[in-house]
Parts: sequence; C-alpha cells; structure tokens
Amino acid sequence: MRAAVIRFPGSNCDQDCHLVLREAGFDTSYVWHKDTAAEGYDIIVLPGGFSYGDYLRCGAIARYSPVMKSVIEQAARGVLVLGICNGFQILCESGLLPGALIRNRGLHFICEHIHLRVENTDNPFLSAASTGDVLSLPIAHGEGSYTADADTLAQLNGAGRVLLRYCDPKGATTPASNPNGALENIAGICNAARNVFGLMPHPERACDPLLGSTDGRIVFESIRAALAVVA
Repeated sequence: MRAAVIRFPGSNCDQDCHLVLREAGFDTSYVWHKDTAAEGYDIIVLPGGFSYGDYLRCGAIARYSPVMKSVIEQAARGVLVLGICNGFQILCESGLLPGALIRNRGLHFICEHIHLRVENTDNPFLSAASTGDVLSLPIAHGEGSYTADADTLAQLNGAGRVLLRYCDPKGATTPASNPNGALENIAGICNAARNVFGLMPHPERACDPLLGSTDGRIVFESIRAALAVVA
C-alpha cells in the first residue's frame, strides 16, 4: 500500500504523518506542492501547518498549487484523501469538501487536547471504531470553526457525513465542549463518496503514549484495513 504526504511551503506536520503512515505499514513518499502528479497512491494526505503562511485565507493559496489538480483528479477516481487541520481547510477551499473553516469563536489560536465523539463508521477512515466512541486528540488552530449553510448541514447530517463532533469526556456534545465555535460541534466530515475526509484535530499527534494519547491510531488502522479489503 502506497501513501503520499503532500508538502506545501509552511507544512509542519508532514513528518509526523510520514512517520505514522510508515509505522502503519505504508510505503510512504513526500510529494512537493509544485509537482503536477499525485498518481499511483492508495491514500493522499494533506498535513497540518500553515501553507503559504496562511496568507489571504487558510488554504486559499494552497488550493491553487500545481499538485492539487492531480489530487482532485485522484479523489474523483476514488483514491482516499485525508486532510488534517490545514489540510481540511485546503480540501474545503478546493471544493473537495463543502463548507469553510473560519476564525475560532474567541479569535485566539487554540492548542490543547480535546474529546471527539465518533458519529459514523461507515467509511474507510473510522471503520475500526464504534459509533459513540470518545477519542482524545489534540487541536492546534486559529481558524478551525466549521461553518456551512443550512442546506449543506442538512445534507451532511442526512447522509451520515459528519464523522466527528467535539464532545465532553462522556460523549455529550455541549457548548462547553466546543473549543472553536464550530456549527453543531462538527470536527470532521467526509464527501458524498466517503473517500475524502477532513478533520481539524490531529490524529497523527496521538499515536504514541509519550504524546498523551494513542487514540489517533484508529484513523490509520481503519485506512489500512479498508485498503487491505480492496486489495
């Protein structure tokens, strides 16, 4: 199984993703943002960071990187695409996912461990989890508040495309457990074909006990298991 980690100027979680994917058994390569091809991979990861310095708007410039044309084409062919934090922002900017990520409710950068409730496991990214599971993952963002119009929210909810919501340790999605003001406590969504997943929390930073949690492994274990079935 082959994995690609896209590197943009300002990416800072690319090495974390590369390491975790290798440890999960993937033949992993870096792909530079100026490359025009991202073909031949089973999964493409857009890592966290501050692509192009977050100028203009988070992910807005990275969306026009040469490599993104190929990423969009591969997604249309059914290749798995995972966008983490800044990667989620890029996926929304590129139209691969609906909605947008805007400034946090308090207008401050947030860096802390939070809890997430698994909403749906009928997808390649959380299939190894159970609906209702509570995960502990870190966040680190200034523009992570998910927003969308009412019709989009209805479509996401109706089709089971909201995969993660911010919650308290017991799984309750309360206003207090929402760190950034995201609508309906939404932390991660997928596309209609369920092969593109974007989330603001960082699963790659929660795969080693030394980092305070190993709950992030569930994402990469799910991906590996889903691809093994296809193979």
